[in-house]
Amino acid sequence: MRLLATFVLVAAISGSALAQDPVSATKGVTYGAGTTADGAIAVTELPNNLNNGQYTGKITGKVTDVCQKMGCWMKLENSQGETLMVKFKDYGFFMPKDIVGKEVVLDGEATVTETSVKQLKHYAKDAGKSKKEIAQIKSPKKETVFVANGVLVL
Repeated sequence: MRLLATFVLVAAISGSALAQDPVSATKGVTYGAGTTADGAIAVTELPNNLNNGQYTGKITGKVTDVCQKMGCWMKLENSQGETLMVKFKDYGFFMPKDIVGKEVVLDGEATVTETSVKQLKHYAKDAGKSKKEIAQIKSPKKETVFVANGVLVL
């Protein structure tokens, strides 16, 4: 009985440790499946590398925004004020909330998609936008979304 109680306690502690938010975006740390910088293209080159609206591989760029609730999405600086939305495969990992401004390498897949008004408002709320800014979102947005399997902080 004592062995069972010990096992349950260890499992509970381990589970809560795994569920905690990442603490800090430190150079060299990987998230998810991890990755390396080998063969990565700049996020600004992504549109030229889309094949039928899709790309599989590595990209690199600077983080401009991250979900302040859980770190469940982030955005990379693209070109001319545009950003690239990044999600994480099966919500299997999250980013630290202090990752804004860091250069990262992502390994995964990009797809051109249309994001609904409801989803855009959800992202705006997660980013801490004001009610006025959220109310101004009135139409869906066609955009490229990157689903990352792994992330490396440079």
